[in-house]
Amino acid sequence: MELIFLWEIKDVLINMQLKDIVDILIVSYIFYNLYLLIKETRAEQLMKGILVLLAITRIAEVLELQLLSWLLTHTIQAGMFALLIVFQPELRRILEYLGQTKFLSTSITNSYTNNDNFILELVEGMMSLSRQKIGALIILERKTGINEIIQTGTKIDGELTRQLLINIFIPNTPLHDGAVVVRKNKIAAAGCFLPLTENKFLNQELGTRHRAALGISERSDCISLVVSEETGHISIAQNGKLYKDLKEDTLKSLLKKGLEEEQPKYSFLKKRGEQK
Repeated sequence: MELIFLWEIKDVLINMQLKDIVDILIVSYIFYNLYLLIKETRAEQLMKGILVLLAITRIAEVLELQLLSWLLTHTIQAGMFALLIVFQPELRRILEYLGQTKFLSTSITNSYTNNDNFILELVEGMMSLSRQKIGALIILERKTGINEIIQTGTKIDGELTRQLLINIFIPNTPLHDGAVVVRKNKIAAAGCFLPLTENKFLNQELGTRHRAALGISERSDCISLVVSEETGHISIAQNGKLYKDLKEDTLKSLLKKGLEEEQPKYSFLKKRGEQK
């Protein structure tokens, strides 16, 4: 059996042509990028479970365990339909990423200009809110448009300044309880409603602002900024991941890098602190 297997491999290698090598490289590139898209998400764990199930099914077939093989085969066939529902957020991210490629994009619709001044105003406003322990939620739109979120709030279309940010989130004012959405260098709207995260494994101590920040980051490539009302800590959410308790210098550095990325491929954040 082993000799036959080795002979088949040798035969394939001998008859391999240039187009076969190109075909293999393309498929490998596709699977590698798909893995990067689902890395450190619940989809990664589900994929590992599927691979284990396929391996057990193959072993059952080799050992001629007919009942077990029949049961696993039909379970996998029925499970394929369920996977379309379970992987809905990940499939959305893949399609959005394909739509953001340079091949399909003619311009950067949501690019930011004069980043240094913009980031300074944004960070100073957040640090002031942090010191006063005033809760805040700010969404920076990037390549993926979130106009449906902007439409849920009150249109402002004003230049972002620290004073304007602070005034919006002052408690008991009309717009303090929603999210501010920033498009390019302007506050597009305030008091916006965001979808909450679908992640069931989060720390129960996370409040509504953090869950909303994660929720919109699961559906787009935006950068979500949160100021905790309880602790004053500043957090960033992107690609369904939450990075907590960021200091001023770190916040400036991450924002500068994130907003300067012409074509962000994956998260610009390195893991800082514990994700909960």
